[in-house]
Order: sequence, then structure tokens, then C-alpha cells
Amino acid sequence: MSDTSPLDILKSAILLERRGRAYYENAADTAKDPAVKEFFKMMAAEEVQHIAILSEQYKKYREESRFGAVAMQTPSPVDVAEAVLSAITASRISAADFEGAAVSAAMAMEERAIRLYADRADAATDPEEKALFQWLADWEGEHLGLLTRIDRALTESIWNDNQFWPF
Repeated sequence: MSDTSPLDILKSAILLERRGRAYYENAADTAKDPAVKEFFKMMAAEEVQHIAILSEQYKKYREESRFGAVAMQTPSPVDVAEAVLSAITASRISAADFEGAAVSAAMAMEERAIRLYADRADAATDPEEKALFQWLADWEGEHLGLLTRIDRALTESIWNDNQFWPF
């Protein structure tokens, strides 16, 4: 079996999501700010959803050599993420603290997931497989967008605090 077979791709995706879940759970456990803690818990919960969907697809493909239709939801992390992005919460997160580093590392994880899912969506010939991996790529893209906005707010806060502006 090659590492690009549907089963191997699904196994890689499940492993990636499990690692993401573990990372977000650890970040939530370590975070001091309640809103940041809640944000990381929400991210972990979404990874659990992805694991369940991918595991279901793995089982179906292993048994029937085909992907099943997935009831694809719209990504929903906006409410909690907006709380994290608020000026009060952003000012509580130090870019040098664990939360700032966790956001940066999470961005790299999400980029990796997007690449895996988008590449598989592009390569897929099965419409259900293509839809599944495109949906996952889009959802992870939402995660990356939220993390990027948080990272940007942290960066600008540090720049302001240290008067890094050139004007």
C-alpha cells in the first residue's frame, strides 16, 4: 500500500487531528487567561469532531472501498475566537508567554493540515473524497485565520509596547 492510498491518507489525517487535539488540550491546561483557555478547549473539541468524521470514513473505506457522504457543518469557532481577539484578552496574552508561543505553533500545525487536506482534495477523483478533504481544508483554514488574527494582535501589542513603529 502506498502512502498516498486513501486509507493511508485517512490514517495520516487522523494522526494529525489527534496530535492537534492533544496540543490544544495541553495549551488549554497551561493557559492562564480564562478566555484563552476556552479558545484552546474549543479548538480541541473541533479536532475531536474531525477525528470522528475521519474515523468513520476510514471504516467505511476499509469495508466498502468508497467514501461516504458527510453532513458537513460550517466552521463555528468565531464566537470564542472573537472573545480572545478582544482588546482586553489580547492585552492579557504576552507574546513571550506560553499562550503566544502556543498560538504560533498552532498556526504551523494548521498550515500542515491545510496542505495535506487541500493536496488530497486536488488529487481525489471520488466526489465524496474530494468534498471531505476540501471541507477539512476549509475548516482548518478558518482555524488558521483565527490564529493569524490573534497572532497579529499580539504582535502589534508588543510593537506598541516597545515602540517598534518607524514613525
